[in-house]
Amino acid sequence: QVQLVESGGGLVQAGGSLTLSCAVSGRTFSTLRMGWFRQALGKEREFVGAISRTGGDIYYADSVKGRFTISRVNTENTVYLQMNMMKPEDTAVYYCAADRSVGYIDYAQRRSYDYWGQGTQVTVSS
Repeated sequence: QVQLVESGGGLVQAGGSLTLSCAVSGRTFSTLRMGWFRQALGKEREFVGAISRTGGDIYYADSVKGRFTISRVNTENTVYLQMNMMKPEDTAVYYCAADRSVGYIDYAQRRSYDYWGQGTQVTVSS
């Protein structure tokens, strides 16, 4: 049973920073490609970014590029999302997701991922 547990959410002022963590258990972490998504109230869940198994390839949505950084530490079974220069429009529930497949995937698509965390709320005040 693969489990993903996000932490680190909270309230931050615009322009501030926050780092989310996603701890993974139940499967060898280095075999998983990892993604971050977010869902604002009343909106669809959207892609934030993703990272390959080794961390050698990282992808970001245009809306967060240059402000957010994804990293992973395979020895800690954890993926991180560092968020800087935050904006009120970053307010959402943030989810991490894991893909166990091999071969090509579209990192930005929700359907590419097999496992999801429960989400953590991030609120950015103006």
